[in-house]
Amino acid sequence: MESKQVEEDDGPPPGYQSILPSPQPPSSPLKLPPEPPPPTAPPPQPPPTTLTPTTKTTPSETAQMVCGSCHRLLKYPPGARQVQRSCCQTVNFVLEAHQVGQVKCGSCTVLLMYPYGASQVRCSSCQHVTEIGAHNRRPPWSVQQGQPLPGPNPCY
Repeated sequence: MESKQVEEDDGPPPGYQSILPSPQPPSSPLKLPPEPPPPTAPPPQPPPTTLTPTTKTTPSETAQMVCGSCHRLLKYPPGARQVQRSCCQTVNFVLEAHQVGQVKCGSCTVLLMYPYGASQVRCSSCQHVTEIGAHNRRPPWSVQQGQPLPGPNPCY
């Protein structure tokens, strides 16, 4: 049987009693220079969620990714280029389907996704670093889904 102890609040500990100010005799008022106004804080910066949607989205449309820092599932509106996770403040860059490669972890065989063209990737499950070579490289997800790779960007 558990016995619960209830602590009663007896007020502040000894020595922390409030001290009333002693009355001061009236004196002539001192002229002090005016105080400058308190500094104002800079306006809060908006989160770095950059949205450039190409189509109008509805509230039911969301994209998902795993946060690179806290490894939690992160939902964001489609078309965002970067998304900041509110709990850990990590800015995650959103990669398009043609920018993502896939490889199986060399230790635990979990399927890993990485920025296409990287030379190695660390598994978030077992921390093993897998070298990405021609022998274990898989095509980008967009190619596996039958979507063509986009042509070169004329803006660069």
